[in-house]
Amino acid sequence: MQEITAAELKTRMESGEDIQLIDVRQPDEFAFARIEGAKLIPLGEIVKRMDELDVSRELILQCKVGGRSAHAIQFLTNAGYTGKMVNLKGGITAWSNDVDPKIPKY
Repeated sequence: MQEITAAELKTRMESGEDIQLIDVRQPDEFAFARIEGAKLIPLGEIVKRMDELDVSRELILQCKVGGRSAHAIQFLTNAGYTGKMVNLKGGITAWSNDVDPKIPKY
């Protein structure tokens, strides 16, 4: 599974790359702390909402520390999703630590 660091993601976002950032946490977690531009699709809904994903654009999945987003990649692969998928290593915790310390940790 391909991974990206929070710092690498920040650089790519700032350069205007055409990526889809999907947050697979729960709505209450997303409300508490989120990366600007991320779209919430909770892990339990990711396969049934697969039609909301654009296979022509790189998909970066994130959660709190990287475990649920790794599962999301596996679930999407098993469901036949053919687009490029990358896991945010360390999730929003890494984003808070390495990119934006104003993002609260929990």
